[in-house]
Amino acid sequence: MSGEALYAGVDAGSATTKAVLTDAAGAVRGSAVVPSGARLADAAARALDAALHAAGAARGDVARLVATGYGREKVPGSDRAVTEITCHARGVASVFPGARGVVDIGGQDSKAIALENGAVRRFEMNDKCAAGTGRFLEVMARTLEIPLAEFGPRALRSADPAKLSSTCTVFAESEVISLLAQDRAVEDILAGVCRAVAGRAGSLAARVRVQPPCVMTGGVALNSGVVRFLEEALGLPLELPEFPQTMGALGAALIAAETAAART
Repeated sequence: MSGEALYAGVDAGSATTKAVLTDAAGAVRGSAVVPSGARLADAAARALDAALHAAGAARGDVARLVATGYGREKVPGSDRAVTEITCHARGVASVFPGARGVVDIGGQDSKAIALENGAVRRFEMNDKCAAGTGRFLEVMARTLEIPLAEFGPRALRSADPAKLSSTCTVFAESEVISLLAQDRAVEDILAGVCRAVAGRAGSLAARVRVQPPCVMTGGVALNSGVVRFLEEALGLPLELPEFPQTMGALGAALIAAETAAART
């Protein structure tokens, strides 16, 4: 045990589960990202243990734990469950104090948040369809037989992005197969997919009227192609955290620390 009181945030997502540990002052002491798999409770425990290992700490050092994400009710040992909207806003505000907007694209859903002085002013979420999310990109990567890590860089090499007319994952996959049969370059198809994802997220952002500085979070922020097309759709540059996947977990950890402080 480190002997220092730590505050944990666990973000149980559909694709990955994230854990962040902070001290009472909000400094990050450890973090981890693990695949969610079929058992969210197990993934939450693995993520927390990995973050504790990174911090050189033990379970007994955790003074308070806040859970977030769509699986937040399944996180064992949590003291409180808080929505993703609130946690992403809190995490982003801590790293980008002047941020006025957040666009988050995760494995299952996407969301746009308008911020004012770090607080949520308006937000919109997608309709729980896989299109426009990380799952959509994973399906397309498998269809095109390329590693997900190559998706963005190769999309950016396109000079003529393909147009995808469908917003449904199943139909879009058929469209991609048809484009391959027409001998369209893989790079053009990848760019078309990235532009389709960016278009859906851009529509959410337009509805809440996000203003710069705007921050992109979630695993899809690691896809440089989606980032580029989303910037074009929004007409403004995007700020990218060093670890975009863990912003929600960071916000949860900060809320855990603030709640503990308020009770003393």
